[in-house]
Amino acid sequence: MIQQLTSDAIALLKQLIETQSFSSEEDQTALHLEVWFKRYDIDYKRTNNNVWAVNKYFEEGKPTLLLNSHHDTVKPNSAYTKDPFKAIVQDGKLYGLGSNDAGGCLVSLLATFSYYYNHKNLKYNLVIVASAEEESSGPNGLNSMLSVIPKIDVAIVGEPTLMNLAVAEKGLVVFDAVVNGTPSHAAHPNNDNVIYKAIEVLQWFKDFKFEKGSEALGDVKLTVSQINAGKQHNAVPADLNLVIDVRVNDAYTNAEIAEILQKNAPVTSITPRSLRLNSSSIPIDHALIKAGVAMGRSTYGSPTLSDQAVLSCPSLKLGPGDSTRSHSADEFIYLNEIEEGIKIYIELLNRVIV
Repeated sequence: MIQQLTSDAIALLKQLIETQSFSSEEDQTALHLEVWFKRYDIDYKRTNNNVWAVNKYFEEGKPTLLLNSHHDTVKPNSAYTKDPFKAIVQDGKLYGLGSNDAGGCLVSLLATFSYYYNHKNLKYNLVIVASAEEESSGPNGLNSMLSVIPKIDVAIVGEPTLMNLAVAEKGLVVFDAVVNGTPSHAAHPNNDNVIYKAIEVLQWFKDFKFEKGSEALGDVKLTVSQINAGKQHNAVPADLNLVIDVRVNDAYTNAEIAEILQKNAPVTSITPRSLRLNSSSIPIDHALIKAGVAMGRSTYGSPTLSDQAVLSCPSLKLGPGDSTRSHSADEFIYLNEIEEGIKIYIELLNRVIV
């Protein structure tokens, strides 16, 4: 059965690659996912562009394990040399937009869920959500499903990790900051030129360190990623705008990060866009982690954001593919990574839920 599931999973991934599915435009890939569930005679539901199901012998009172990955993609960048919407197999690699992030993970989890769908007397209920809008953190993605699906106790989120165990993931807060100065004609003296003031402000952000580190995730990473000021060559502007990207470890809540910057940053104002994308983790002694380590998989903390950020339960990020290929030109995944991924997912669950 595993061999057939693997073959079908690769065929589905090729279909997904060749079907445009930018965030909030996943309606056609959702149709391909529906065909998968019908093929395996799985009772499924669709909520917006999220396609989901529970195992056949779901029992109230048992803990519930969520399997999740996404079927939306970013837009292809201009450096592609291959057609991003063409599934091309070459030298053992499957090329195409979304192949690595996160199509390979999604089809591998679908195969795993289908393998266990008809099993009786599992220790955990299973829920799978093939979710939308992950890349844009949109309102109709996994976050919108948490009030729709059964309450979950633990989750495996499929993102490319080389099938190693990402036991923690950094959260994200994006801040908009404003620095005020005195506007003037460029020809006149101005001791309160906001653009010159920005030099010290930028140096402050460059040097600032949050005190608490994390064993799994290291230090909080703060980056000024955008700056904007002025519209005319002969006019000194009244203000300057900054965007600050903060990747938060599990030693802080997003609200604590906001409080620290609002108290200390040398700016007129600094406002978080959202505080909902928190860091996430799973206890190192959780059965899933113990099982994975026993199988020879390593553990690490992930710096990249995923749908784990919207979950309040313990969650593990795990999937075939390599995160460094995500959002890159000529994105690809090795076919043997998908084959290995399905086998490892199934063996991992066999050690925990059977």
